[in-house]
Amino acid sequence: MNNLDLNKPEYFYNRELSWLKFNLRVLKESTVQGTPLLERLKFIAIAASNLDEFFMVRVAGLWDSYDSGADKRDASGMNAGEQLEAISVAAHEQVRTHYKYLMELNKELEQVGLKFRRVADLPTVAKRWLEDYYREIIYPVLTPMAVDASRPFPFLANKTLNLAVELVNREGEHSMGLIQVPSVLDRIIEVTVDEQRVFVFLEDVIFNHCEDLFKGCHILDVVPFRVTRDSDLDVDEDDIDDLLEEVEKSLRKRKRGAPVRLEIFKTNNTRIKKFLEENLAVSEMEIYEINGPLDNTCFFKFISMRGMWPWLYEPFVPQRPLELPDDSDLFAAIRKKDILLHHPYESFDPVVKLVSDAADDPQVLAIKQTLYRVSGNSPIVAALARAAENGKQVTVLVELKARFDEENNIIWARRLEQAGCHVIYGLVGLKTHAKIILVVRKETDGIKRYLHLGTGNYNDSTAKLYTDIGLMTANDQFGSDASAFFNLLSGYAEPPVWNKLVMAPLGLREKIYALIDNEISMVKAGRGGHIIAKMNALIDQPVIQKLYEAASQGVQIELIVRGICGLRVGIEGISENITVRSIVGRQLEHSRIFWFANGGKEQLFLSSADWMPRNLNDRVELFFPVETEEHIKRIKGILDLYLRDNVGAHMMQSNGNYRRVRNKAEVVSAQSTLYEQAQLAATADKIPMQERLQPMYSRR
Repeated sequence: MNNLDLNKPEYFYNRELSWLKFNLRVLKESTVQGTPLLERLKFIAIAASNLDEFFMVRVAGLWDSYDSGADKRDASGMNAGEQLEAISVAAHEQVRTHYKYLMELNKELEQVGLKFRRVADLPTVAKRWLEDYYREIIYPVLTPMAVDASRPFPFLANKTLNLAVELVNREGEHSMGLIQVPSVLDRIIEVTVDEQRVFVFLEDVIFNHCEDLFKGCHILDVVPFRVTRDSDLDVDEDDIDDLLEEVEKSLRKRKRGAPVRLEIFKTNNTRIKKFLEENLAVSEMEIYEINGPLDNTCFFKFISMRGMWPWLYEPFVPQRPLELPDDSDLFAAIRKKDILLHHPYESFDPVVKLVSDAADDPQVLAIKQTLYRVSGNSPIVAALARAAENGKQVTVLVELKARFDEENNIIWARRLEQAGCHVIYGLVGLKTHAKIILVVRKETDGIKRYLHLGTGNYNDSTAKLYTDIGLMTANDQFGSDASAFFNLLSGYAEPPVWNKLVMAPLGLREKIYALIDNEISMVKAGRGGHIIAKMNALIDQPVIQKLYEAASQGVQIELIVRGICGLRVGIEGISENITVRSIVGRQLEHSRIFWFANGGKEQLFLSSADWMPRNLNDRVELFFPVETEEHIKRIKGILDLYLRDNVGAHMMQSNGNYRRVRNKAEVVSAQSTLYEQAQLAATADKIPMQERLQPMYSRR
């Protein structure tokens, strides 16, 4: 290994291009026959929303680097300019694929009676109804804007849909105008035609009334377009007095960020295209000509319209947790043994109940919790506020810099402060991404600490969609670590000597190295080495190099990485013992699970952290062991199920592309099987656990 150079750029895949590969996997779910039709349309909307955020944050950041003249190269050897060019090529191709899939889906929608039409193609009765709708609902909200010498090009907010209008004014002069399509109105409008459901887009209704909006002018052309802007926050924490106030200022700036993408309906009108290009100051590589309706995130609302249930999955109902068969005393249950929760297959309610019961329990003295992303009407936040009002010591770390949740978190922070909670915002320069609840309770035999540690956010809404694992424990060593952790965040305490927890950025990277090195030592001792790691993203170069080192020494490494992966498989002598698979399905795979064979004495850890530089260097994260034999066996069974999946699984090839796994006679869907297991466990409490955990096979 001393002579092996693991720094070669060809050993790494670019982060941004890897992300685009991931979004393509999401997009391809819209083509899977057998998945309900509108569930497939939902993947179109998800891919569109993902791409918006990618441009707003990742591409915007690259443009900042490029404009500043920075020539830093990533692990794959690309500088900012080269990445922008490669992204443009890949993203343009993906957009073409996106609309190809949408057109194919539209044909299938037609076959089940869900028809999209242009207003011009509707019968007279439907046009009259739309005329009334326009006059009563749409027209009062519209503001046509002329652009000329006295009226400069207006500011257009991020992600708003607009119409560019080319016209001839009363003086016979060519001119341009703009109309913003109101986001406060429904984008997709339903009309009835011969007792059939027909849908039109709001911008098309406005398109047909441009003559009214620019009275006295002759309309030459109307072209829809949309602008995406730089939306990353720029907060200098080293030179501020009030973080909350500074984040609020940055939020106001976000709406006015520089354009990073112009989407325009495909047109031969070079005058409108040039007009937008010049006024928005975008380059050719930032322009995306669209052959279809812009902003496909509108389909999220479309699939929730009345009468859509025949083309959707039956509602997914989280089940009663396997280890909490009734609503008995939660503290007594945790005191008796550690409890493992697997969401969304098992309900998130016990986590809410832990905080709620603690808020009302006279024996509870204190509650401490981290909050990164919470729901809009969070029962956990309500319980924390109630606990403070009941006189308990409540400390809440609210992460103000959780991207795109900043405004929501500011609101919660202020409400919690008003209720009497002690609200802290974490450590300077670090985001607090750890997921932990600590309840301190006075009992007959002294003080007892109860914990919840998890891989996902304390968000009761996303807990129904994201796969995550949580551990409830009253283990004294975990409790001691938890107290030290919160003291470290809220005060000036020195980093402790941990019993069980591992914290980033203070030691997690080194712990990962040590665990991998241990598997190498097992191989050298003739006991074999094996690692299974499941996460959202793997992009940290030193960790990838450590995995290469282990694989080259004979350690078998099976990676389950949903999204970005900078590691390359199949490199001769380096990564031939590594496989990478990505599971994309009905649930968003979010849990982080790390299993090490350890020569037969298995070690298993859960974490809030992916293996990315930001998680290991720039965030407060927690990495914690699962020590109950029953739990290790259960989670290992979950991992084994993911490794056998051939419904939602995609395997990375040596060129960085992914191929859907289809080559097995037995159909295995990890997500469907896990849900079926949860249903069975909830309705068959008397069946021995080992029988309940036997694998089942089914299609989605």
